[in-house]
Amino acid sequence: MKGTRPLTTDEIIAVSQQFDGTYEIRNRSLFILGVSVGGRISELLALKVSDVWQNFSPVSDLLFEKDIVKGKEIARMIPVNADGRQAITELIQWQKEQFGNPEPRRPLFISRQGGEALSRSQAHRILERAFQKAGLNGKLATHSLRKTFAQRCYDASGDIYKVSELLGHKNVETTKRYIGISYTELQATVRAIEIDKVCKTLHSLYKFSTGDLITELQARDVDMSSAIAQMQKERMPKKAAAVAGSKVIVLPQRET
Repeated sequence: MKGTRPLTTDEIIAVSQQFDGTYEIRNRSLFILGVSVGGRISELLALKVSDVWQNFSPVSDLLFEKDIVKGKEIARMIPVNADGRQAITELIQWQKEQFGNPEPRRPLFISRQGGEALSRSQAHRILERAFQKAGLNGKLATHSLRKTFAQRCYDASGDIYKVSELLGHKNVETTKRYIGISYTELQATVRAIEIDKVCKTLHSLYKFSTGDLITELQARDVDMSSAIAQMQKERMPKKAAAVAGSKVIVLPQRET
C-alpha cells in the first residue's frame, strides 16, 4: 500500500507478541515470514505447504513461482533466515495439530473455513489489529511487512541493488521508493533534540569530572560536539563573572 512505513526491530518484537487464540501461530507466522522474506501479501497467501516444507524441514530458499508473483513474468528465489524457518516450522506443527499431517497442496495460511487460503482483507484485519494492540501509529498495513524487509536488508547491506533483486523489482528506481534513512536512526535523531533531555543534561554538566561527563553524555545519546560547544558557552560567562567580581590587590613597589 502506497505510503505505508516500515517497522523497527522493537516494533517487530512488539507486534509478534500481540497474536492469540486458536489462530495465534498462523497469524504470527504470516507476520514473521512477511518481514523475513519480503513477499507481497498476495504472494504469501498464495503459498502452499510444499513451497516451504520439504524433506520434513523448512526450506532454506523460498521460490516464488511465476504464477503467483506480480505480473506473472519472473520467478524469484529468496533465502530464508532463521526467523523465517522457525515461523515455518511452528506453522507446520500447528497445521498438524489442527488438520492432521499437512498435505503438500494445502494453503500455507489456511482460513477458518478450511481448504481455502486467507483472503487479503482477512490478512489486513489480522495485522491491523496486531498493530493497534502493540500501540503503534503511523500508516501501517500489509505492505509494511514488505517495506520492513526492504529497509532492514538495506540497513544491513547498504546495497540497493541487492535489495532490488530480493524484492523482484525490474527497476532500481522502484526500490528507492521503498527505502530511505533508517527509521530507527530518525527516531534517535528526534529523541536527541528533546528539550527536557537537553536541559537536564546541560544543568548537570557541572557535577562531573571530564571523564565522567563524557560517559554521561554518551549514555544519554547526546551529540558530543553540540554538547561540548554548549557547555563551553555556559561556562564562559560564569568564569568571566568570577574574574570581574574578584578584588585585585596591588602591592607597592620597593624603591631601588
